[in-house]
Amino acid sequence: MIKTIHAIEELSIWVGRTFGWCILILTLSVAYEVFVRYVLNAPTVWAFDMMVQMYGALFLMAGPYALAQDTHVRADVVYRLLSIRWQARIDLILYFCFFFPGMLALAWYGAEIASDSWRYKEVSWNSPARIQIYFFKTLIPLAAGLFIIQGIAECMRCYLAIKSGRWLPRLKDAQETEDILLQQQAAAAKAQA
Repeated sequence: MIKTIHAIEELSIWVGRTFGWCILILTLSVAYEVFVRYVLNAPTVWAFDMMVQMYGALFLMAGPYALAQDTHVRADVVYRLLSIRWQARIDLILYFCFFFPGMLALAWYGAEIASDSWRYKEVSWNSPARIQIYFFKTLIPLAAGLFIIQGIAECMRCYLAIKSGRWLPRLKDAQETEDILLQQQAAAAKAQA
């Protein structure tokens, strides 16, 4: 079970890292648009639409990554005061009551939306560039599928926590800056001693 959880986390991390490059594309697109608009007085037609689509892709595909890394935002003041077994029970109930129904609905209707979009070769109706958006709408059911797979891993993690009384350590994609600085400070202090 632990190997399955880590395999799913690795998939979510890989997808999140890959789509993380959308940030670079967005940054370069904005810089290019600002330069040609204000320096060359030649605004583009495509830049805004492309930026909106990239942001949507990043938002959709980074969700499973955030869930795998446990970096999503919570309001969990009372939750953290409970034992790990109770936290896991609550998480498990909430996954089945809210998370899975929501993600299944997103997958179902997202597949319909993507299918219709591909059938009609949909283009952006509010854009002078008339960019094709059916590629991006395909990400809706894909993201829902990744969320569901990651949700299954989270339920497995809850089951293990209920049985053992401790959370399975997560695969870490990146260290927080604070941790890196603390490690460097400890290494420097150790070298001086």
